[in-house]
Amino acid sequence: MRRFHLPRSLALLAVVATVAPACRGSLQLTPSDAGTVLAQRTLEAPDPGVAGPYAVRTLYYGSGTDANRPEYRDSVTITTGSVDASKLVDLGSSAESRNEYWGFTPEEFPLNARVWYPDGDGPFPLALVVHGNHDMRDFSDPGYDYLGELLASRGIILASVDMNFINGGIRGENDGRGWLLLKHLEAWQGFDADPDNPFAGKVDMTRLAVMGHSRGGEAAPLAAAFNRLPRYPDDATLEFDFGFDIRAAVSIAPVDGQYLPTGRPMPLENVDYLVFHGSHDGDVTSFHGLRIWDRLKYTDGRDHFKSAIYMYRANHGQWNTVWNSYDNGPRSPRILDLRYLVPPADQRRFAELYVTAFLEASLKDDPRWLSMFRDHRVIGEWLPESMYVTRLQHSSFRPLADFEGDVDVTTGSADGVTLRGDSLDTWREERLLLRSSNRANTSASQENQALRLAWNNRLAGPDTTRMGPPARYEIGLPAGLAAEWGLGGEHSLDLSLVATERLPGPRRPPETDDDDDAAGGEGRRGRRGRPDPDAPKPPVDLSIEVEDAGGRTASVPLSDYGPIRRPLEIHILRRTDQETRDPTEMVLQSYHIPLSDFAESTPGLDPARLVAVRLVFDRATAGEVVVDEIGFSAMGPDFWRARVR
Repeated sequence: MRRFHLPRSLALLAVVATVAPACRGSLQLTPSDAGTVLAQRTLEAPDPGVAGPYAVRTLYYGSGTDANRPEYRDSVTITTGSVDASKLVDLGSSAESRNEYWGFTPEEFPLNARVWYPDGDGPFPLALVVHGNHDMRDFSDPGYDYLGELLASRGIILASVDMNFINGGIRGENDGRGWLLLKHLEAWQGFDADPDNPFAGKVDMTRLAVMGHSRGGEAAPLAAAFNRLPRYPDDATLEFDFGFDIRAAVSIAPVDGQYLPTGRPMPLENVDYLVFHGSHDGDVTSFHGLRIWDRLKYTDGRDHFKSAIYMYRANHGQWNTVWNSYDNGPRSPRILDLRYLVPPADQRRFAELYVTAFLEASLKDDPRWLSMFRDHRVIGEWLPESMYVTRLQHSSFRPLADFEGDVDVTTGSADGVTLRGDSLDTWREERLLLRSSNRANTSASQENQALRLAWNNRLAGPDTTRMGPPARYEIGLPAGLAAEWGLGGEHSLDLSLVATERLPGPRRPPETDDDDDAAGGEGRRGRRGRPDPDAPKPPVDLSIEVEDAGGRTASVPLSDYGPIRRPLEIHILRRTDQETRDPTEMVLQSYHIPLSDFAESTPGLDPARLVAVRLVFDRATAGEVVVDEIGFSAMGPDFWRARVR
């Protein structure tokens, strides 16, 4: 168990810790590296979390007859009709009591929302946000006010959609949530076209985003997918006729797999996508959004990007000002150890930074903040003091090896690409797991294959100071592939990686092929000198090397392009004996290395003639890493506006 001084953001809670029951013990956290990782800001752009030039106005639209929500009864500026969601939402055994409480059935669901909008002529981009599941009487839609105020001040309309009437104890309604978002977009299309409407001519219906939190975080990409379909996948008698210009989707701590069209995960294509999740989420306890991120494909040849961010010590509820710290309803103070959490203002500050920068880029074509998605260190001084794991992929990405295609570990994803390991302790491809499934009928798989490599350069035997040649893993490019892909200085070599806790023992010396004793009795893996599993692990680093057809090689340290960490430690319950989930989540960090960096270090190196990319394990004696998505992309100069060198 790690015991250390609390970070500044937890200092005010230290008194609570001293009087807590003994079963709670000391906080178990990965020591923070924020002091070095977030030590600077190299991005020369204004803070996207600061209010913009527009005065902010608000209004409500809705039925005008709501029995429980006075704002949707007495305060509506725009009266909307109802929609029939009965083919998508089943209230089950609670139908009678729910219909009595709300005063309507799924055949007549209202279209209610609260809106923050800029005081100006427009037209302005439009984003819809929808909450997730919660006590249906503790209304969730006001909880994104902080985003509404900020986005509207910067020239983006935000409508927080009311779906409290499908909150509570029902299941399997996320397709309904996604469909309802699209019905709201239909209403907005009417607002913009009606000369008597306050939004007449003020909505840019070619610049739309859908966002959601928790179940809403699955509903938003479902809406983007439904938007392109002609009919409802599970009942084709329900016709879809949407076709909106949805450019972007945002998922905040989403579930995934609650809705499986025809029993399969919902595919998603050709939208910009942002997903983020907190490590100490006491409700959606795994980063399910990684599966949505991985399923998203780009097929239209246009510029898109997707970003996934993991925030250490963030929870589920603090993204919403109504939900706040209690992730499992009123009981959560008794079961969750709230001492671990970042302050609510810090968690929402992160959301303000990234949601605003994302929508500015996607909806307003403003690229000034794109480099913060490539490398979060470039805005270190803006970010709350915590740790972050970030992934980015641009639509130009072309994989050499994504480990998805077959079971042959010697072949890559592109034709003719070969894979080879040398002096490795472990070399295998495997399916990554989430730390929990959340529900018994939901898979704990990340639905993603990756590569696991382990090494120890020390040689077993009486003299364990002897070192063999560094272990390495090579991706071989067939002749002409680099030229065919047009590789040049504007491209980057991309990969995703995380280190693990494992340290293999020394490897067998090459001169003792049949002597198990000399190798420690484990063939290539020696037992002698095996480290204490509870001892602190040394840092992990490695070199990334490329070679061209002329035999010229160039190498850079991977750590120059982002922090290399082991999975972050997670404990969320007050009673340690109740912790049953894996104490870590396998979230890989993206690294993007400009090919021009290799060319600078080795004059004459020709990116258009590359024949090999290598992971060379020469910067740490022993370790293990999980690697994925090795390939090239051409993100463009805006993603490289700021660098940390």
